[in-house]
Parts: sequence; C-alpha cells; structure tokens
Amino acid sequence: MLSQFAGAFVRAFLVMVLVATPSVLLPGVGSDGKQMVALVAIFAGMLTFVEYNATYPGLIEFRDAAPYNRIRFLMLFAIVFFLAILQRPDSGSSDLGDLVSAVGIVIGQAMDFPYSPVRLATLMVSGTSPIEHVDAVRDAAGVAYLLSLVALAIFVIALRLANWPTQNRAFNVWVNLPTFDPTAGGDVVTRLERDAGVNVALGFLLPFLIPAVMKFSGMGLGALQLTTPQTLIWVVAAWAFLPASLFMRGIAMRRIAGIIRQTRERGGLAPEHRFFPV
Repeated sequence: MLSQFAGAFVRAFLVMVLVATPSVLLPGVGSDGKQMVALVAIFAGMLTFVEYNATYPGLIEFRDAAPYNRIRFLMLFAIVFFLAILQRPDSGSSDLGDLVSAVGIVIGQAMDFPYSPVRLATLMVSGTSPIEHVDAVRDAAGVAYLLSLVALAIFVIALRLANWPTQNRAFNVWVNLPTFDPTAGGDVVTRLERDAGVNVALGFLLPFLIPAVMKFSGMGLGALQLTTPQTLIWVVAAWAFLPASLFMRGIAMRRIAGIIRQTRERGGLAPEHRFFPV
C-alpha cells in the first residue's frame, strides 16, 4: 500500500514538472500565465495520483504494464523540453541550445520535401507569417518527429527484450485495458486485432491530417507564436506525440492478441472460444 502511494506521488510530481517545463524554461512568462500553468499542472498531477493510487482501474491504460506509460511519458517530456530549449531567445548561447538548433535545422531541412509530415506541419502557420516563423515551426516539427520515432523504436525493442507485457507475471486485462469490454460480443482476438489496426492507421495518418484540418479551419499559429511560444510547443508536441502514442497502443494491443491466441493454442481451445486471460 505504501509502495503504491509513493509510486503514485512520484508519477504525479513528474507530470506536474512536465506541464510546468515550458513556463520554467521560457523567459517572459507573465504572472497570469504562470498561475494558469500551475493550475493545469496541479489538476494533471491530482488526476495522475488518483489513477495510480486507486485499487480499481480508471482511464489510464496499461497502468500495470511497464514500461509502456514510462516510454510515453519520457517521449512527451523530451519533446516538450527540447522544443522549449529551441524556442528560447538565447538558445544559441549554450552548447545544448546549439545542439538542439543544429539538429532541428538538419532534420527539418532533410524532411522538408513535398507531402512529408514536416512539410505539412508548416501548414499550421498562418499564410501571412514571415519566413522565419515558418522555419521555426519546421525545425520544431523536425525535432519533435525525430524524438517520437526514436521513442517508438525504443518501445518496439523493449517489447522484444523484456517479453512485454507478461515479464514472468500475470497480465491483468481489466486493470491495463479498463475501457475494453471483453464481453461486448465477438471474438476477443479479432476485436483486439481490429482495434490495433485502427490505432496504427490513425497513427500513420494523424501527422498528415492534423495540419490539414488546422489549415482548412483557419487556425494559423503565426500570430500566436509571436506572443505565446508555449502554444507552439504544445501544438507541435501534440502533433508528434499523439500519432506515436497511437502506434504504440496498436502495437501493444496486437501483442496482447497474440498472447491470447498462443494461450488458446496451448490450452487446446477453439479459435472462436471467447477466453480472455487475466
């Protein structure tokens, strides 16, 4: 019980640090902005604490199947942190700032070809924005997209090396997939594989769909970038994080479907049997 409380407290604190990172690293944040960030950080921390300290599952998936959520958190934190460093006015005055700026320029230019995710990310900038703003969004998108791909590769490697999600212990589906109802009808394996395919497809399409939707809806970031660089950080972070997170969810669900299929074969159960191990 004490270990669960301590783990929930640590996770809540780390989430609060994540939310507050841009306002801490970026200069010129007003008192009203800091108060708003503090309020959002406290809310996110309380939600995380309640979810991980509760006995019964809530909304967070794979709560007891490390390192799924740990990799997702580290991916989002790395994206937010490096984008905040990139957006600092004095980013070129430190070694870390020079490195992030150089990587952003190289990756942004390398991936800036027709119909690429980075090229489409620049559509989120207002058409009246100067070229410097377009380049800033391109560089930020390059850094964020690279970090999301690295995190996705680390997750796939972790699946293979750590024998995720069993890892020599039982996998509780109810705790780790609280929004999935195995009794809703149909074969569980088929439904898991279908959901996995949908998540992978959305993960592939979202980097292309998000800029297009924002462009056609008239939501440009040119004016917002001038006054609130935090907006640019969070929008680009969401643009890179959500697709990679959906990819990871799809891979995880397909992995679970494979485990169930193997359990059926070892137990001599028919493929259509609706057995769901916990």
